[in-house]
Amino acid sequence: MRFGYARVSTKEQNLDRQLDQLTAARVDRIFSDKISGAKESRPELDKLLSTLREGDTVVVCSYDRLARSSKQLFDLAERFSDSGVSLVSLKEGTDTSTPQGRFFFAMCAAMAQFERELIRERQAEGIAAAKARGRRFGRPATDAGKMDTAIRLYQNGGLSVAEICERTGVSRAPLYREIKKQGITRKQAS
Repeated sequence: MRFGYARVSTKEQNLDRQLDQLTAARVDRIFSDKISGAKESRPELDKLLSTLREGDTVVVCSYDRLARSSKQLFDLAERFSDSGVSLVSLKEGTDTSTPQGRFFFAMCAAMAQFERELIRERQAEGIAAAKARGRRFGRPATDAGKMDTAIRLYQNGGLSVAEICERTGVSRAPLYREIKKQGITRKQAS
């Protein structure tokens, strides 16, 4: 049987383009995940792997939809090979059932890893340049005055945490962190 596998990284992204390509490639069944490729366990990929039998073919639109690193891709390809399963990539035009396809697969996997490393390097350089220009990353600190007010309201015990947050504009998580950090207790309502 010919099985298709499609993946996007987030729930907001759309699988339609991949599903259309896999359908046009005449696969018998498609498995699809909306999860980061960095995750070792992906529910639909796991189902696909447990379904495969000798003589089957796995079709992907591109190798980067199947794996996020050369190691991960080679591990899957080796697993397929050991089980007598072929791997076909539509974008790269490879089919591991042939010697030429296996050679080209190895070249594509190495190039994909190289490209990811270049992207990661450029991203790190961009972040370093932004920091050097004074750009700050992360969420801004909670205003100290608002936090003090929220703590006093919490200690008085007259309002729920939701009400305190609404009145002061302090979010729950920072409020709870500060309460824990200061070891604050709450007065019991009479």
